[in-house]
Amino acid sequence: MNTHVTTKNSFDISDRTLLSLCKASLRLEAAAIADYSETLGNEFLAALKILRDAREPVVVAGIGKSGHIARKIASTFRSIGRSAVFLHAAEASHGDLGLVGPQSAVVVLSNSGETAELSDLIRYCNLNAVPMIAIVSNAESTLGKHSDVVLAYGTIEEACPNGLAPTTSTTLALAIGDALAVGLVRMIGTTPEDFRRYHPGGKLGAKLLRVCDIMHMGDSLPIVDPDLMMQEVVITMSAKGFGVALVVEDEAVCGIITDGDMRRNVDRLWQSRARDVSLGKPLSIEPDCLASEALEIMSANGITCLPVEDQGGKLLGLVHVHDCLRAGVSQ
Repeated sequence: MNTHVTTKNSFDISDRTLLSLCKASLRLEAAAIADYSETLGNEFLAALKILRDAREPVVVAGIGKSGHIARKIASTFRSIGRSAVFLHAAEASHGDLGLVGPQSAVVVLSNSGETAELSDLIRYCNLNAVPMIAIVSNAESTLGKHSDVVLAYGTIEEACPNGLAPTTSTTLALAIGDALAVGLVRMIGTTPEDFRRYHPGGKLGAKLLRVCDIMHMGDSLPIVDPDLMMQEVVITMSAKGFGVALVVEDEAVCGIITDGDMRRNVDRLWQSRARDVSLGKPLSIEPDCLASEALEIMSANGITCLPVEDQGGKLLGLVHVHDCLRAGVSQ
């Protein structure tokens, strides 16, 4: 099926001209962000302190394209551990002002600062002494004048060729929201472990997984005594399904037996004990290490398992290369 749509307003334009137009758009938006970054000062610090000190969720509000950016900013705040919700400005007048608590902070996005739908939200915040941060072009707009902190970026040129579609202004508003989030990360002390807790799924969650999150423990481990005859060792290895046996004495791994070790000792295998076949203490890893580190060690050494031990050498578990791969871990 032909999905190409031609409208009566389509114009012929060369590929070179089209690419030039698009490159100019990117340069224009990048320049707007760079120019604004040079103006950051005390007002930005004041906004960060308001966001940090809010005892209830931060409310990020907007309408239209600014509403889409506001929703993204609220989502970013949540991802770093700063509780936040999005409020559609038009819905604020129809019951959603209940999202704004007495100890909330409100961030309002509006390029013009004169959007009529913002009036009830502005009035509510002013009457209830809820601190309000404006991300707006004009500090002297209605929104700017009624806000506690104004992050004003001034008059800017939209990248849209017609100067109509919100382009540069929305990109800049989003970048300002990201800058606030970056500052909050340091102020509230968000750590990589916090990110993993807030992003348990996907590639980010896998990247931050620790060995203790995926290791096998307890009765599932293929543990054998050093004096156990190899006939019994083979039974344990088959039953546990890891392809190895951990030779353990006094709760510490003193050796490991693999399929390769058994093949190399096939002539004397059934007359041997576990200690006779194992090649000594294997590589190991601690439980708080990243799973990606475990995968890297296994890949570099051509092995499939790593015993997990505490700092004193006590066996805690076993991590298998398949556990890492199933969890989406990469080196």
